[in-house]
Amino acid sequence: MSANDPFARLPEAASFTVTSTTVTDGGTWSSAQFSGIFGVPGGKDVSPQLSWSGAPEDTKSYAVTVYDPDAPTGSGFWHWVVADIPATVTELPEGAGDDTGSGLPDGAFQLPNDARAARFIGAAPPAGHGPHRYFIVVHALDIESIGVAADATPAVLGFTMAGHILGRAVLTATAETPA
Repeated sequence: MSANDPFARLPEAASFTVTSTTVTDGGTWSSAQFSGIFGVPGGKDVSPQLSWSGAPEDTKSYAVTVYDPDAPTGSGFWHWVVADIPATVTELPEGAGDDTGSGLPDGAFQLPNDARAARFIGAAPPAGHGPHRYFIVVHALDIESIGVAADATPAVLGFTMAGHILGRAVLTATAETPA
């Protein structure tokens, strides 16, 4: 696992709380959060349940991202990206990140991840590569709509959000595929 901190060069933001019934902070993904799409036995590509609280008062929307900085790509791997979650929403059910975004609130949308699929793609660390960290982040934003195209990359969303982030709630999951 690398020491890469995906937040080291981003603007500081207030902290708030994100929890999950799917995974505990620092815990290992269950098989449902591994990637069947990428051929992991038992993987189901099911997005985690998330609940958050304590976001800054002026929050007008949220974005949710799931990112693996330990992927052997030089740029990590974005597994899930959701934008324009209304400020009144503080929970996403398990499986919200399916092909249709069926569990997402009105107005929210999924951007293509690094597999170019607008959905949650589960963990698939290469066999023997060691443990990977999956940063599950809820970003509290000062704008109702972030204004990126539905086919934008996660990097474009991150760049566009940088000046609008009021707070950040982080939960980290892990996964490893033995050699």
